[in-house]
Amino acid sequence: MQKRTIIMLALVLALAIILVGTTSVFAQEDTCTTCHNDTDVITGKVNSWEESKHGSGETTAYAGGRDSCAGCHSGGGFSTMIADAMNPDDVLGSANPSRIDCRACHQVHTSYTGDDWALETTAPVALYAFEGVTFDGGMGNLCANCHQPRRPMEAVDGIVNVSSTHWGPHHGPQAAMLLGVAGAGDVVGEAAEHATLAENTCVTCHMGEGAAHTFAPAVAACLECHEEAENFDINGVQTEVQAMLDELKAALVAKNMWDAEADELVVGEYPEAEAAALWNYIYIAIEDKSLGVHNTPYAKALIEASLAALGQ
Repeated sequence: MQKRTIIMLALVLALAIILVGTTSVFAQEDTCTTCHNDTDVITGKVNSWEESKHGSGETTAYAGGRDSCAGCHSGGGFSTMIADAMNPDDVLGSANPSRIDCRACHQVHTSYTGDDWALETTAPVALYAFEGVTFDGGMGNLCANCHQPRRPMEAVDGIVNVSSTHWGPHHGPQAAMLLGVAGAGDVVGEAAEHATLAENTCVTCHMGEGAAHTFAPAVAACLECHEEAENFDINGVQTEVQAMLDELKAALVAKNMWDAEADELVVGEYPEAEAAALWNYIYIAIEDKSLGVHNTPYAKALIEASLAALGQ
C-alpha cells in the first residue's frame, strides 16, 4: 500500500511539473505576440531599414569581415564592441558578418516583451580619438559609438604624410562635428545647438516621432524649431557652405592636392597648414556631408581657415 501511495504521489508531482511547464510556455508565447503579430510593428520598420545604409549591406560587404572594421561595419561586431566596451581597433572580423540590423541596436529576445525594443546602450560616449571629449546626446549616444572620427591629423616636424586615399578622419564623424571638435588647424569650435537643444540628438532629427528606420532626416523633424522650413537649406546655410567648399576644393586642385578627375586626394607630403585644409575638406564635404547643418559656425570657421592656409 505504501509503495502504491508513493507511486501515485510521484505521478501527481510529474503531472504538476508538466502543467507548470506548459503554462510557462504558453505565457512566453503570449508575450511574443507583443512584437510578432499581424500588424506592421516589425515588418514596417524592416522595410524602411532595408533602404538605409545600415540595411543595404554595402558597408558590411566592404568591411564587415575585417579586423578593426567589424565593430562598426557588422551587427555582430557592434554587439561585441558594446558588450565588452572595446575600442573598434580591437574588434575582430568574422567570416560571415551580419548587417547593422535589429539585434545590433536593440535588446532583441532578452525579455520577450516590449522591453526588447530598448536600445542596446544610451550611455555617454567618450570619443576614443580625442581625449577628454564626451558625447552625451540621449538616444543619439547609440549612434555616436560609431559615428565619430577614428583618428586626429598628425604632423611630424611640420610635415604631414598623406599616405593613402583613405587618409582623413574616417567615415561618419558626425558626433565630433556636433561637438565642434576633430577639425585640423587652430580653429576652436563649440557644441552646436543640434547637440545641446535636440534632446536625443541624432535620433530626434534622423528618425523623428515615427521612428523612421531609413535614418534619412525629414523636414518634418525640423519644424518644431524651424517653423517655416521647406527643406534643409534653412536660411541658405547649405547653399553658402557648398559654395565655400567648392572654393576650397578648387584651391586644393590648384595645389595638386586633390585630383579633380578621380575626385580624391593626391597622396604626398604636405606642410601642416595645407594638409589641415585637405583634412577639413574631407571632414566636411566627404565625411560629415551635412553641408553645415550639424554645426554651421564650426564648419564655416574650418573652411575659412583652410582657404586662408591655401592663400585664398
